Amino acid sequence: MDYIVSARKYRPMTFSSVVGQTALTTTLKNAVKSGKLAHAFLFCGPRGVGKTTCARIFAKTINCTHVTADGEACNECESCQAFNEQRSLNIFELDAASNNSVENIKTLMEQTRIPPQIGRYKVFIIDEVHMLSAAAFNAFLKTLEEPPSYVIFILATTEKHKILPTIISRCQIYDFERMDVPHTVEHLKMVAGKEGITYEEEALALIAEKADGGMRDALSIFDQCVSFCGGNLTYEKVVGNLNVLRSDNYFKLVELSLANKVADVMVLLNSIIASGFDGGQLINGLASHIRNVLMAKDPATLPLLEVSERQREKYREQAQQCPPKFLYQALRYCNDCDINYRASSNKRLLVELTLIEIAQATQDDDVSSGRQRRKSLKNLFRKLAASGLQQAASQVAATGRQTEKAQKAPVTTSAPQPSALHTPAPSATGTQPTTGATPPATGTQPTAGATPQVTGTGNQPMVGATPTPQRPTGATLRTSLRNQPLSFKSLKASQQKADQTEESEITNQGESNSFSEDDLQREWLSMCNRMMAVMPGLAARMKHITPHVTEYPNIELLVDNNQLLEQIEQIKGRIRKTMAVYLKNGQITFSLRLAKAEEIKPVLSRREIFEKMRENNDAFEHLRKMLDLELV
Repeated sequence: MDYIVSARKYRPMTFSSVVGQTALTTTLKNAVKSGKLAHAFLFCGPRGVGKTTCARIFAKTINCTHVTADGEACNECESCQAFNEQRSLNIFELDAASNNSVENIKTLMEQTRIPPQIGRYKVFIIDEVHMLSAAAFNAFLKTLEEPPSYVIFILATTEKHKILPTIISRCQIYDFERMDVPHTVEHLKMVAGKEGITYEEEALALIAEKADGGMRDALSIFDQCVSFCGGNLTYEKVVGNLNVLRSDNYFKLVELSLANKVADVMVLLNSIIASGFDGGQLINGLASHIRNVLMAKDPATLPLLEVSERQREKYREQAQQCPPKFLYQALRYCNDCDINYRASSNKRLLVELTLIEIAQATQDDDVSSGRQRRKSLKNLFRKLAASGLQQAASQVAATGRQTEKAQKAPVTTSAPQPSALHTPAPSATGTQPTTGATPPATGTQPTAGATPQVTGTGNQPMVGATPTPQRPTGATLRTSLRNQPLSFKSLKASQQKADQTEESEITNQGESNSFSEDDLQREWLSMCNRMMAVMPGLAARMKHITPHVTEYPNIELLVDNNQLLEQIEQIKGRIRKTMAVYLKNGQITFSLRLAKAEEIKPVLSRREIFEKMRENNDAFEHLRKMLDLELV
């Protein structure tokens, strides 16, 4: 007997043998038992999930003369026998992928006029109906809406969105589901048992995962692996035949990343690429693996894992070791790599950087960029505070040295030099204070240890008026630090102020050349053009300001908003110095004023300026036409 592939050999012949579509087959069986059949059905779903198979079973069942109690065909009557032997005249199949013209549809419509000879219904199955042309759909509309009572249409498609809404509205729609891994594995076990093939459950699970929800694909891969393995399906042989990266590599990558072993991750990546696997394939597989680990953390999401029971247990064990934050970050890194992989010119470097980021995701927050920036700011402020303390200390030391110098200086009758911490209080009389007593209003000497007081006639200090050095208190230090610029804003403001003071000095105050409004506006525009290199935003806004001479040589600037006014005010001295040099007049002064509402004029583009000039003077338009000019 000729060899028949498993997808055809084990194709379901009854509703009960259809895998993974329980809800849909139950609905169809109930419709058969009740006799309430629509005239048109639309079967939608992915490839290989049983759309055409269910259409054939349904067509066979509605023509069966002895339908069973559960809505199945009897397989014994003449209609069922004719169908099983592929000689039934009541069932017509049309492949719309290759018969998609209007003529093909018209031929099909001709067949609807002939009633069935055996059975009750003529069933027309149109596969891949979305491939019909627009003209063919339009030719099909009227018959689909009002067919003869004995005609039933079953349309099957994998791309429902390509079908005209007018077609969809005339059909009952049945959406087929993807095959999940457990159902696929069970069906493969049944096929392997009938074929006498030994297997490992992990090998069948790998085949089911590779099929991606299609039973026909799963059976095709199963046949391929059986041919390779010689009737004994093992996980190792299936992995080698399908060229699939072993799941152990993904588990190992996650373990190394949790331990921050970047070097080991790079070694493993090199061995994977050397085995012939693509970096993009590795990233996609790793993303799916991390997603499964994330699903395994919660018992509620554990059923979402379409893997074997042994694999599910491995995912559960690794999920207990992985913090959720690490899994979220790793998924984001893999997704970014997948997005940029195709456009990258150095794909391996992109994969390596992604794995390095994943391997560093669980390191301390101190190495993260945000925390590192905050740490740098703290260190900077510490340095600024230290410099403030050092400056205050140097001031105190300088004051102490001045005081000590004043103590050691010989006392003469001449006027003394003032000291920073010594404030003389001249008395009305010239009596010398007495040593060891509290200084009275008359001339007694001060008591030892008492606060000295200087008295004398006029500005003459008396002998023994020695100032006692004072120590700076905590308030003095705090006042000194408070006056220090300990923020970026104050540092920047003080620097700008210093720069303005320095640059606002006029070096040509002796020049007083006269200048006109045209000279002023020409030099203003030139200055703005030069500013574009360092202050492009401010220079672009200043170009729209037209300076005017109010009282010579005072220049007035009308600014239309407060923000621009503040920005120009900060560089007002530099502007004055520049204009003084280029206009050769050191007596220039500048005044800024916020424009009133009626003084604000709209800013015109070059095209608008040209249009206005052309309206006011016809010569511009004549010149443009004569030279065939066009404003770009």
